[in-house]
Amino acid sequence: MEAPQAVTQGRRLTGEQWLLVFCLLALTALAWLMLLRMARDMSAPGGMADAAMAGMVMPWSPADALLMFAMWGVMMLGMMLPSALPMLLIYQQMLRKRMPSPKRHLALLLFCSAYGLVWVGFALGATALQWALEQLALLSPAMRSSSTALGAGLLLVAGVYQWLPSKAACLEHCRGPLHFLLSYWRPDVLGGWRMGLAHGAYCLGCCWALMGLLFVVGVMNLFWVAVIGAFILLEKNLPQGLWLSRICGVLLIGWSFWLLLG
Repeated sequence: MEAPQAVTQGRRLTGEQWLLVFCLLALTALAWLMLLRMARDMSAPGGMADAAMAGMVMPWSPADALLMFAMWGVMMLGMMLPSALPMLLIYQQMLRKRMPSPKRHLALLLFCSAYGLVWVGFALGATALQWALEQLALLSPAMRSSSTALGAGLLLVAGVYQWLPSKAACLEHCRGPLHFLLSYWRPDVLGGWRMGLAHGAYCLGCCWALMGLLFVVGVMNLFWVAVIGAFILLEKNLPQGLWLSRICGVLLIGWSFWLLLG
């Protein structure tokens, strides 16, 4: 893989790094298996999608809210863990030189936990937004926008954001793991927690508008979930990632106007 080779600067991965790769890939696979199971349950007779097909806007029960929050949380893990791998490999490599074994494992765990917490917070906000849109009857039974104006607006926001300096700045931090770690390095175990929060914030700043596209194509449309996740991975790791991001922005703006003109 190109990314692991890059982060190790031509060296082979250590045993600890291979273990990290295996764990992240296993978590990603588990997240996708859970998403497949959730999508099947929601589309089953008597599920949330089946109830929505009846044309009734119903308040969520606590179980419904918890299910949707879990769905968003698992989805964020499945989409974002692969793109975080280069950062985690470099951080693990730097910890190996600066901390003894027990402490560096805990620091890495805290980094990962803080990074995940940022996306759990986003999942909570996305769940609340989905609830609001459903109560306003702006989402179809397939959990995508039933309003042309809403769909076009989300596409336009995402497309324009791809060209803004804030997007470029966040993407630069995500594309330069070593630069980020040297700039934001914090010593000791708790430094891993603070650095994980910082990296998660930049990652969220880079990707939040793209995640909003799920309300256009379908929150549980797993094909588009995979497409968006793959695009995020490419824009963070390809040398032409910034221009790939901007080309995507042009396409999204064009899609927005096409949708409005119908």
